[in-house]
Amino acid sequence: MDSPAGERPPTELLAHTSSAFQWATILLGSALLFIGLEAMGLPAAALIGPMLVGVVAGVNGATVRVPKPLFAGAQAIIGILIARSIEPEMLTAFADDWPPFLLGVVSTVAASSFLGWQISRWKILPGSTAVWGSAPGAATAMVLMAGAFGADARLVAFMQYLRVLMVAGVAAAIAALIGGEAGVAPEPVVWFPPFEPLAFATVAGVAALGAAGGWLLRLPSPFVLGAMTLGAALHLGGGVDFQLPHWLLAASYALIGWTIGLNFTRTIVRHAARALPQVLGSIVALMLFCAGMALVLSHWLGVDILTAYLATSPGGMDSVAIIAAASSSVNMSFVMAMQLGRFLVVLLLGPSIARLIAGRMRV
Repeated sequence: MDSPAGERPPTELLAHTSSAFQWATILLGSALLFIGLEAMGLPAAALIGPMLVGVVAGVNGATVRVPKPLFAGAQAIIGILIARSIEPEMLTAFADDWPPFLLGVVSTVAASSFLGWQISRWKILPGSTAVWGSAPGAATAMVLMAGAFGADARLVAFMQYLRVLMVAGVAAAIAALIGGEAGVAPEPVVWFPPFEPLAFATVAGVAALGAAGGWLLRLPSPFVLGAMTLGAALHLGGGVDFQLPHWLLAASYALIGWTIGLNFTRTIVRHAARALPQVLGSIVALMLFCAGMALVLSHWLGVDILTAYLATSPGGMDSVAIIAAASSSVNMSFVMAMQLGRFLVVLLLGPSIARLIAGRMRV
């Protein structure tokens, strides 16, 4: 589109620079923003920092992209991370109290789908993009799944990570208030633990075999689901405990963040900015609905309100796990069982719900 008379088109600062300069700029900016976000205690800093830097680089004409094999490997690592979080205690907790668990999971998925439908009906975002962006669960997995099913992963990421930041902030404040703690401070991170060749080789092998299997079986988001399925089978069936050092997770998060961010354009950013008020409204509505479900579950099962709130919280599983682990009074198995159950339901039903709403919007 031509600029109005008398106005110069916006300058894309990186459009004509070398790939080496672009990557150097992106790496430096990502490192600085990651350090800043970590110091502020914000969740998923290793992903959100690189993604924001990628967005800035993308709208300023960056031409570099993350190589596809590296992106596939990063997705497989996320799959193993999810598989490692599945513990037998979660399955036991679900089996013992399955009616309220099922009510909490299904009602939250239904509420998020309704909000996604409303956003689509108001023509703020396309149908499938609105559904995946509203879906409660592991934010990174939702973004990757959304891209596999034809939704705009950039706008889905915008919705998902905005909700992660909002939910995590509120959950941390409530945990500090109800739990009587001064704050939520996770244990110090050991970035480079002692290297265990066999454990690391197991991770590499499961990532490669799981990703290849998912691709051969034509699974949606094959690298995530393939590695997650194989990893969960080995973890639960064989007692395999995967070594996922923080440096490997941070590198995987950064690769995914750059992949998403570098695909942003000025048009997409403007679209996201226009949708911000409605997206914020939908996030607040879902948070209030989940808080209401927490009151119901607390009364029904007799669990403490903080455990019930964290269990129903519609943020990312990783940030909820950190907050729950820092609160001594929380029933961790209960929290993670509901979070995992909701994530699995979204994986199973998300594609069908997205297709249904997208189809209705075309009628």
